Amino acid sequence: MSQLLSDLFANRFESEPPEILAIKTYIQDNFEESVSISIRDDQIIIMTRSSALAGALRPHLYKMSKLTESKRRLLIRVG
Repeated sequence: MSQLLSDLFANRFESEPPEILAIKTYIQDNFEESVSISIRDDQIIIMTRSSALAGALRPHLYKMSKLTESKRRLLIRVG
């Protein structure tokens, strides 16, 4: 049973949508920070722990939007 649970948790991160993986990779490569991302119907919400990172990400929203090729609007939240 415990091996089954570990398999489920291992595959959990592989099943993320490509938009989330692209944004997380972009932020990790350029800022060396981790963020959490959630997707709503027409929004992709990037949640950061610091307002400094949120401010630094603001000019990169257009690049990330083009990178994901998504019609969803990108939002940044601090929390």
